[in-house]
Amino acid sequence: MLGSINIVAFVPTKDSEKARAFYEGVLGLRFVKDDGFAMVLDANGIMVRVAKVPPPFRPAQFTILGWQVTDIEQLVKGLQKNGVHFERFGFFEQDELGIWTAPTGDKVAWFKDPDGNILSVSQHVA
Repeated sequence: MLGSINIVAFVPTKDSEKARAFYEGVLGLRFVKDDGFAMVLDANGIMVRVAKVPPPFRPAQFTILGWQVTDIEQLVKGLQKNGVHFERFGFFEQDELGIWTAPTGDKVAWFKDPDGNILSVSQHVA
């Protein structure tokens, strides 16, 4: 029933100004509007609502939003030039860019937004 309908992604924020600077200025999403409850962004045709949440806010300790990319190394380097820091986790081996390669050959790198939400970029083998 919902398999052919566009999804809407939600991300919490306690500071919409910092979130907008990051999602629009650093990641390159297009700002659409701020409706008072959430900042609405366009991510290649997908609506991302960065919702304003009241304190106390604690980010989840797992990935809440990710992008599927075709050249993860190039993208990670570009994001690093924009000031994005890629996370390192001690429970598996990541390369010098912070990219983990799964046994299947899929690759993932994680980073945080200004609120500490964990985001990712991933490249999947066919």
